[in-house]
Amino acid sequence: MDTSYQTLVLNRLWQAVNVVGVERTFSLLALEHAQVIYAEDGSFRLFDANAWFAFSTETPISEGSRLIHTVNQAVRVPSVLLLRNYDRMLLREMKFNRQNLFERDGHLCQYCGNSFVEKKLNMDHVVPRDRGGKTSWENVVTSCIRCNSRKGNRDPKEAGMHLLREPVRPRQRPFVSFLYGRPIEDSWRHFIQAK
Repeated sequence: MDTSYQTLVLNRLWQAVNVVGVERTFSLLALEHAQVIYAEDGSFRLFDANAWFAFSTETPISEGSRLIHTVNQAVRVPSVLLLRNYDRMLLREMKFNRQNLFERDGHLCQYCGNSFVEKKLNMDHVVPRDRGGKTSWENVVTSCIRCNSRKGNRDPKEAGMHLLREPVRPRQRPFVSFLYGRPIEDSWRHFIQAK
């Protein structure tokens, strides 16, 4: 069994709430907690577990299909599941780290306003650490190497520099922020809003 397959899970309002592996996918189906959404052909058909197994048997398997093999048959691994009863939306606080900081600031230096690839960006403490500045959403901004060197160990006013915008803690984000930076399957794109 290829356990590397991932399945997007939607709440009953068709909003993405999780990504699960093969075992959890088939467990949710077997317990009748979820239905398969088959969107590969643009039809968005719903299948319960029995109908999904029948569909897997009756429909020709194309090359590159996501399959597991049972004793008797090859079964398609669903790409998307719809939960029958769960209607909440998971919210996760955005962790403070380098990648999320650059995402918050749109990969723009907050001093010169130019866009850079990550390897040419730094994390700059607006109030320097040796002056009591914290490493937090409210005190760290994205800066290019040149602006970071120019500012040095001063605050922006002392360095004659201005911030494009004041640093703030991002609001809680829906679960789909977890998907940023990961490969997204084509069949998931109907259900998530990726940048």
